[in-house]
Amino acid sequence: MIGKLLGNRYEIVGRLGSGGMAHVYKGYCTYLHRPVSIKVLRSEHAQDEEFLRRFEREAQAAASLSHPNVVGVYDVGHDKGIHYIVMEYVRGESLKELLQREGRLEIPRALEITAQILRGLAHAHENG
Repeated sequence: MIGKLLGNRYEIVGRLGSGGMAHVYKGYCTYLHRPVSIKVLRSEHAQDEEFLRRFEREAQAAASLSHPNVVGVYDVGHDKGIHYIVMEYVRGESLKELLQREGRLEIPRALEITAQILRGLAHAHENG
């Protein structure tokens, strides 16, 4: 996928991670000249109507949110059978990387991170 141009606009420049439903890539918006994150539905799910509906619902739900602890959604689309969501790119390390680097966190730091996650989750729940 590296080097691929989606929607004639989003260039995939690197891989950030994977989950059960999708891969996440670092991308670049050639139109607005800014880095983005691109969530790409796994190819094995691209023909499954239920997965496509879940992916679209995720994009719509996330796009309706605006909160400092929730990444923004910029766009959603499909290109030659590839379904994707374009999101805000947040520089820095993931929680997984932090834990791998530091190991067990001190309680105040763990509570600070947990509070940020819960604020974002509360905002999502408040908005359906």
